[in-house]
Amino acid sequence: MRSDGDQYRLIHIRDNIAKAKLFVEGLSFERFRDDEKSFYAVTRALEIISEASRKLSTELKSRHPAMPWKDMAGAGSIYRHDYEDVMQQRVWYTVQEALPSLLAIVEAELAAEDRRA
Repeated sequence: MRSDGDQYRLIHIRDNIAKAKLFVEGLSFERFRDDEKSFYAVTRALEIISEASRKLSTELKSRHPAMPWKDMAGAGSIYRHDYEDVMQQRVWYTVQEALPSLLAIVEAELAAEDRRA
């Protein structure tokens, strides 16, 4: 049984994935790199995703061992504390390549919860 906190956090993750994708929609990497507002907005969305993922239950995380949960949580620390080391290329890669698999997990978990309810 998933905790109510998991569902709340999964919704935050889903919503911030959508925001990150929206913030880069129609942009090439070069335009993203040069657009300070988009970079800032996406980085903030990733920070929220990181924090929410850090607080997911061990039970939920254990159902998806291929997801790099610790790396995801650690990224938030970089966004918050080592912000000068955040690279546009890594943020772009995260949105384009890493978030789709996370979104699939989030949607599957939320759908499973809906079926149980």
